[in-house]
Amino acid sequence: MEHLPNSSDPAWISALAARIDRPVVLVGMMGVGKSSVGKRLASLLGFRFVDADDEIEEAAQMTIPEIFDAHGEDYFRDGERRVIARLMGDQRSGTVIATGGGAFCNDETRAQILGEGIAVWLDSDIDTLVERTARKNNRPLLQGGNPRDILARLREERCPYYSQAPIEVHSGNGPHSDTLRKILEGIDSWL
Repeated sequence: MEHLPNSSDPAWISALAARIDRPVVLVGMMGVGKSSVGKRLASLLGFRFVDADDEIEEAAQMTIPEIFDAHGEDYFRDGERRVIARLMGDQRSGTVIATGGGAFCNDETRAQILGEGIAVWLDSDIDTLVERTARKNNRPLLQGGNPRDILARLREERCPYYSQAPIEVHSGNGPHSDTLRKILEGIDSWL
């Protein structure tokens, strides 16, 4: 189990997990850490972790870059909406779901997550996003220009959507345990 500073102990986490009656859904920009933090959060809570992007690739039998290349972003977004709707319907509690960066911008998806889940916006500064997204070359939206400019534009466009999540946590370059502690405390306050 990941060590959390001071305010979080296993008994407290277990009691919190028992109070969660719906999926915890992580939203935010690509590179903010939804998958890596989500896996650790699920482990701490004793929940199942589901990455919506993995589910999309499995359903399509293609990678996300292949979907974008073959069918375009609109097709991908429609598939993403359908997969997240299925995940939200399948997973009532005991699940942490990491969504793709643009998923929460879809009105239908956002309404479903807000109505049936616990939405947590993981936010980060542009420098951190640039550094993290540079680690992988599988980000179709970053292929058409300067990644810093694209990330800054996308973040500005998407913040009004992300800000509708009831819990906001900054995910910086510190240890994951800091981000996890903030998420757990945010969920506790929200419940």
